[in-house]
Amino acid sequence: MSRHGAVVVGGDDGGGSGALDALAAEIAACRLCRDHPAKGEADRLPHEPLPVAVLSKTARILIAGQAPGLRVHQSGLPFNDASGDRLRQWMGVDREAFYDPARFAIVPMGLCFPGYDAQNHDLPPRRECAPHWRQKIMAAMPQVELVLAIGQHAQAYHLGSRRKASMTETVAHWRDTFLANDSPRVLPLPHPSWRNSAWLKRHPWFEENVLPQLRRSVEMLSF
Repeated sequence: MSRHGAVVVGGDDGGGSGALDALAAEIAACRLCRDHPAKGEADRLPHEPLPVAVLSKTARILIAGQAPGLRVHQSGLPFNDASGDRLRQWMGVDREAFYDPARFAIVPMGLCFPGYDAQNHDLPPRRECAPHWRQKIMAAMPQVELVLAIGQHAQAYHLGSRRKASMTETVAHWRDTFLANDSPRVLPLPHPSWRNSAWLKRHPWFEENVLPQLRRSVEMLSF
């Protein structure tokens, strides 16, 4: 395993990761949202960028989240918060397995903490990020067989026109994309934030139908 700031590369079997390490170094040095904001100077990232990601040469599952929160920005460890606790529960894995870069790649749609809006809610992923980095990252990990698309921004990118009108509809029709003959497959999930607890109560089919498939896929592809 190698580390470039808060960007980790793993699964190299002791032989080095070559191009993946080079890509990780580029990502770690990225300042697009700080130096070249998409909407002009007024939209400049208000703090120093800290890209957070786990790239892997061997992981067959990619966890595609939204963007790091403040706690993740401070620690440099993805999903190092209550949302991560719930996600690990959904997946049926402990912290040790979750943070094993040979098993899981973890790359959000926005690599840096975007800051807060006027209501103190996390802003959406920066718009500069995915157009510049996502295709390069996916191409560098051709072994990925399953993308866990968490939240609407990850679903918009990885599902494209197959995404439904709402996140709820997209997740409810998970079989349409998961069972499609795609490579990699995509399994859409809601964000595991505790703010979505009411959503989970209103939609018991998620725990009854989606989580069993999620856990079977994790067991099959990560162990």
